[in-house]
Amino acid sequence: MKTDSRIYIAGHLGLVGSAIKRRLQSLGYQHILGRTRAQLDLCDERATAEFFMAEKPDYVFMAAAKVGGIQANSAYPADFIRMNLGIQNSVIDAAYKQGVKRMLFLGSSCIYPRFAPQPMKETCFLTGPLEPTNRAYALAKIAGVEQCWSYNRQYGTQFLSVMPTNLYGAGDNYDLANCHVIPALLRKFHEAKQNGDAEVVMWGTGSPRREFMNSDDMASACVHLMNLPAPDFQRLLGSDEQATGRYEPPLVNVGVGDDITIRALAELIKVVVGYPGEIVLDTTKPDGVPRKLLDVSLLHSTGWSATTPLSVGLAAAYADFLATHAKENIETKLAA
Repeated sequence: MKTDSRIYIAGHLGLVGSAIKRRLQSLGYQHILGRTRAQLDLCDERATAEFFMAEKPDYVFMAAAKVGGIQANSAYPADFIRMNLGIQNSVIDAAYKQGVKRMLFLGSSCIYPRFAPQPMKETCFLTGPLEPTNRAYALAKIAGVEQCWSYNRQYGTQFLSVMPTNLYGAGDNYDLANCHVIPALLRKFHEAKQNGDAEVVMWGTGSPRREFMNSDDMASACVHLMNLPAPDFQRLLGSDEQATGRYEPPLVNVGVGDDITIRALAELIKVVVGYPGEIVLDTTKPDGVPRKLLDVSLLHSTGWSATTPLSVGLAAAYADFLATHAKENIETKLAA
């Protein structure tokens, strides 16, 4: 990408999209395009096509999605599959029709089977049953990967799918009804500290292992991949299995390469927040997948690896929460 290229970030206000925007701005990119949900409903194919025709982006980072944790995925599976399929159909087709040079489609590590061999390689794709608590979301993302693969085979597009591990960082969602584990724990420990509560209740046994990546590292990886020289980028785009006999989906795992138990994560966050109470496990609640660790050897082979230690990233995330929380409190008081 040249600094004067027209770059569209779908979902530029979200956790990943905002991090990609910050990364591009820091590198001097001058024409970054974005639309809020109120300005452009990406489920509306006609409106999305008109936006692409008017703005003519050269490159697209497809970070828009309906996301959430176990509770939200379990409660609203129809919303998750309907909205994500709608967004993907609109953006991927519009990108093809407007001749976008390269597109990065952001999926999720939940596309891999529930009991995939650990760490999970890209070739685990479509090899087994999914985790039931987020199957609807995972199937939507699987469809997005297949869409990119199909458009590459049929139309010669250069659409690459990246599968991030669990992400956290500045601009995260702290709504306990639908947020992920790190923002949920940051908020729970903070509020327990403020209220003087003796304990914080966590869902599950605490034994599942998860890999966590700072959103700024994710953004750095995305921009790195988008800027790869043509031969290196093209080798990641997958192959036509019917022609080559090789199973090569257009996937790149993006993660840090190590993981931690949820209980150990909670203990880390407890220290970061400065909460003095106890952690109580509600074992009646679901754990989700026992382990999700990505094999990131393909990403490393392109010359990129993560740099933010989890302890450093958690401290920065808590600072972001405090800033967000303070702003919310001020806005609530003003509204009252």
